[in-house]
Amino acid sequence: MPTLDRNGVKIHYEVYGSGPALLLSHGYSATTKMWQGQIEALAKRHTLILWDMRGHGESDSPENVSQYGEPQTVADMAALLDVVGAKQAIIGGLSLGGYMSLAFHLKHPERTRALLIIDTGPGYKNDASREEWNKTAVARAEKLEREGLASAQGGSAERATARHHSAKGLALAARYMLTQRDAGVINSLPEIKVPSLVVVGANDAPFLKAADYMAAKIPGAEKAVIENAGHAANIDQPAAFNAVVLKFLDSLTSSH
Repeated sequence: MPTLDRNGVKIHYEVYGSGPALLLSHGYSATTKMWQGQIEALAKRHTLILWDMRGHGESDSPENVSQYGEPQTVADMAALLDVVGAKQAIIGGLSLGGYMSLAFHLKHPERTRALLIIDTGPGYKNDASREEWNKTAVARAEKLEREGLASAQGGSAERATARHHSAKGLALAARYMLTQRDAGVINSLPEIKVPSLVVVGANDAPFLKAADYMAAKIPGAEKAVIENAGHAANIDQPAAFNAVVLKFLDSLTSSH
């Protein structure tokens, strides 16, 4: 499988199909494997780009903390588009991957054809709420540092498919990528001018309000609720998820 060298940090990525580019980013402590049920459906008419974030899966886990963060992740995403020759792409992801997709749009609106935001929160305007989120992220890092990779297993379905090489890499990703620094992403929602689809599993209780919020704040956004699905809506109900996403993707080609 190809790797992208980002100043000595190797990023694992996979490319399927041909057509307009679609970049999907996984959730925290998941990997490209979480999208197995989407590859065949989405690669029929799109160049589907999947990748492992730093500290995850087959990508490198650099020791240096300065190699992790929102800016580094967004820059990796831009470099992936460059390597497949895509000036623009539909940018999407689940949970942390969805948040990073919004961060990508904030930095590179001209490269974002559309947004696909799945079981994601847009961050916090309130400093105290952000602090609570960050405490949880740091607690996950500390658990990995204490107990190793075994502590990353379990939880939502997207994690069950994941294989990681480095507990330290995942811990650094929790400390510097999962934690949030400011309200930049949530404040940018009303400025989004590209077609956007917000998807959430009906049983993903912690993210239902966030999905409503994003659908209300992003101008013209569509929202789809996947019945009998939790946080990994694409894994819990792949057929229903794929149908919703394909309908959205088809609407882009017809409006282009």
